[in-house]
Amino acid sequence: MTQARLAGSVGLSRPRLAAIEGGGGAGAPLGVWFALAEALGRYLRFELARDPLSELVDAGHLALQELVIRVAKAAGWEVSFEAPTRAWESSRSIDVRLTDRRTRQIVNVECWNTFGDLGAATRSSNAKVRDEERRAVAIAGEGDEFKVGLVWVVRDTKTNRELIARYPQIFESRFQGSSTKWVAAIVQPAKMPAEPGLIWCDTPATKLFARRRGRRG
Repeated sequence: MTQARLAGSVGLSRPRLAAIEGGGGAGAPLGVWFALAEALGRYLRFELARDPLSELVDAGHLALQELVIRVAKAAGWEVSFEAPTRAWESSRSIDVRLTDRRTRQIVNVECWNTFGDLGAATRSSNAKVRDEERRAVAIAGEGDEFKVGLVWVVRDTKTNRELIARYPQIFESRFQGSSTKWVAAIVQPAKMPAEPGLIWCDTPATKLFARRRGRRG
């Protein structure tokens, strides 16, 4: 699209549009930005946030991990943060690994603020569980084998609840483990469910709670 055509469609002069394209649009009214976005068929986003220089990029994710670690430590779990699943591949790690040698359990905890690609997230978790199962054999020694479990801790937001409501069969088939029992397993530790589970974390990341069908946990 030529500058002249775009400028005419949003009611700007061509020199003014050229200035905006060159980075001089700080003083342009919001109406101009909305008109430009509509004319170009682009998504327009405005953000009011903390200073990015003082906020860690992964601060929201870290808050979930911090909560899981605090609760699990209080329950007596051995805790590992960003635990590598392969000694030779540091790029793949578990958000929080919980180990209880008394009950011979290992839990892979994956923390989610939101989902960019649900299928990719599921495949990644599956691969990490397979890696942990191989590691569990190695650390078991002559004793009983370690059971490896998987639980997703998901931030309780409207977007995430709508996603689960939109694809209920996918989530039900993926997370068959009792959400209530998974919460209990982390905070005690108790015997974990055999199947993967999904539990909620409140928005400010202060507590974990079970996912209950049809109403808020």
